[in-house]
Amino acid sequence: MIRRRGPIAAAAAALSVFLVMAGGLVSAPSAESTPTRAGLDAQFIATHNAPPQYPNVFIEWDVPITMSDGTVLKANVYHPADATGQPIQEPTPTVVNLTPYTKLVANLADSALAIPGFGDPLMHVLRGLDFSAFGMSGLSDLMRALPGGAARTFGVDRRLIQSGYTQVVVDVRGTGFSQGVWQVFGHREQQDGAEVVDWAASQPWSNGRIGMSGISYSAVNQLHTAERRPAALQAIFPVVPGSDLIRDVAAPGGAMGIGFIPEWLLAVNASKLLPDVLSMLTGRFDWTWLADRLRDPFTFFNVVIAALATPSIDQIPPEMLAVLDDESDLRTAWVGHPERIRTPTFIYGGWHDIFAYSSPRVYNAIDVPDSEKKLVMGDTYHITTGAGLGLPGAPPSLDVLQRAWFDKWLKGIDNGIDGYDQVTSWQQGGGWSDSPSFPRPGMEYRRLYLNAAPSGTAPTAAGDGSLTAAPGGPARLTIAPGLATLCSRDAAHGTAGIISALDICAEDARISEVNALTFTTAPVNRPTQISGPLAVHLNTVLDATDGYWTVTLNDVAPDGRSTVWTTGQRTASLRAVDEAASTRSPNGDYTDPYPILTLASREPVVPGQPTVLDIGLFATDGVLQPGHRLRIDIFASNFPSSIPLRPLLNESGLRPQHLVLDPNEPSWVNIPVEGDPGW
Repeated sequence: MIRRRGPIAAAAAALSVFLVMAGGLVSAPSAESTPTRAGLDAQFIATHNAPPQYPNVFIEWDVPITMSDGTVLKANVYHPADATGQPIQEPTPTVVNLTPYTKLVANLADSALAIPGFGDPLMHVLRGLDFSAFGMSGLSDLMRALPGGAARTFGVDRRLIQSGYTQVVVDVRGTGFSQGVWQVFGHREQQDGAEVVDWAASQPWSNGRIGMSGISYSAVNQLHTAERRPAALQAIFPVVPGSDLIRDVAAPGGAMGIGFIPEWLLAVNASKLLPDVLSMLTGRFDWTWLADRLRDPFTFFNVVIAALATPSIDQIPPEMLAVLDDESDLRTAWVGHPERIRTPTFIYGGWHDIFAYSSPRVYNAIDVPDSEKKLVMGDTYHITTGAGLGLPGAPPSLDVLQRAWFDKWLKGIDNGIDGYDQVTSWQQGGGWSDSPSFPRPGMEYRRLYLNAAPSGTAPTAAGDGSLTAAPGGPARLTIAPGLATLCSRDAAHGTAGIISALDICAEDARISEVNALTFTTAPVNRPTQISGPLAVHLNTVLDATDGYWTVTLNDVAPDGRSTVWTTGQRTASLRAVDEAASTRSPNGDYTDPYPILTLASREPVVPGQPTVLDIGLFATDGVLQPGHRLRIDIFASNFPSSIPLRPLLNESGLRPQHLVLDPNEPSWVNIPVEGDPGW
């Protein structure tokens, strides 16, 4: 028997699929919020929910925008409209969104939410869904992402338009209905962003004050455009932005991000081949569009195939060499320069997002006064962005915050958003918490040594060791690659959050620890904060010329539950560190050993010889509750999140890997911790 879905359930499912494809949809339960933020939040929500200034929206379809090289991009322009449905005559501030997922998707989502009596009830239903009783709280988070603001900040924010803004949604070159070849964040595409801003500022319906919005790819485009400093750009609101794309998601630690990249490329390449059917019916079909698609129907798949199929280093083809050369056009385009940004910027990121490495780094790098930059970090994956926002104690939904940000910087309304807390973070192990900076003030870096002495807390792990304030005795520990990481938070992170639907995988690492060496502290006797980037220093020995290491930092509860807070990884032969781009703590240890990740810097391992690796983990923010412990897990693989490039995988032979613990040459983790936890 086949059951029909009701309209609300069907629309919810459709919108969720759109946002999964696009990348961007979490938070968790709420904690106590500060009076300052609570008062501002209530004000922003009241403004957002007030009757609209204009009753309707008027859409101009497929407006051509000609770039300086002659390529024509297509845009939908959404105008505030009066009671008759006609666009208002008064010029307004304008918000630009550049998307590779076709503006058709954004329009379909907006059209569904605009159905009278449908959008708000749908959001209410989704906010109340709870699958935790079935061990699938991650599925609840996915549904709650839509009312958390992801539905409107992804493409079209109708309420924003009705409050007196024009919104322009543009297909990135080579995608949607725009001409050209898709560049995947290339230099020409970045120039397009600045040219679109200039175009929007010069239109008669614009007052010349431009903002930018959007999730994921559209957020990256905001950073790239702001780095070029077009004069009309007055504010940006990037949601889960990336800036260092190789180290974020394409090749973290030198391994290919197969949990996300191939699937994402397939989705974008498929959607860019959808033709403009209306233009075909009316005799206005763009034949240049068709010629451009035929020139490059499957952008970047040749690189993916080469990364997975090339058997040896000497057979690497030119398209793959460009990824392994930090001076190539591709690599220079993929490394952002947020320090060049002078535009007021409000960032939303997630601690388990595929761009978790970038979000706090971008916030710290942007060189503007504190009043002009803010950071909100949720306990979120990529496809659960915004879930939980708007619940008691949490910040408001993304669309509410976006409206407040643009009201301040595009309309000049003194609404207090410039005085919002600098950093609002879901503190892992705790709840929502505000801070004047990230990392939090008062953090001190401490070494904790990997010690072979059993902690007695990981009976099912491949190895049960301790984390201690002093090195232990000599030992040689061995770990082999395994498939237990299929059910892990790393797998959830690397697949943009898809595996997070299963609590047994995403919320408890004990299954994956079957393939891990674990090192665990004594329990803390007071709430202990950990905030900032961190790194591990490992003395290793391999039986091959290459290998692969993954490290996680975990919170271990008294009942044994092991929850991953953050992760890092490194291909052994790509262990070279860029000292100029790295950071160290006052004790001289790395906090962020910045990997070079080039073929020229590759150093094959000498089998049987000691090899030192410094592995950075993504920055984190958490609190260990009394009775909880800190744990380091060490794996020899990270499937399905990442796998080494095929030539390096072949060299590794997937052989067991060895960790050498020597009090004279110790291995350690450098932890940013508040006070003395008594370890």
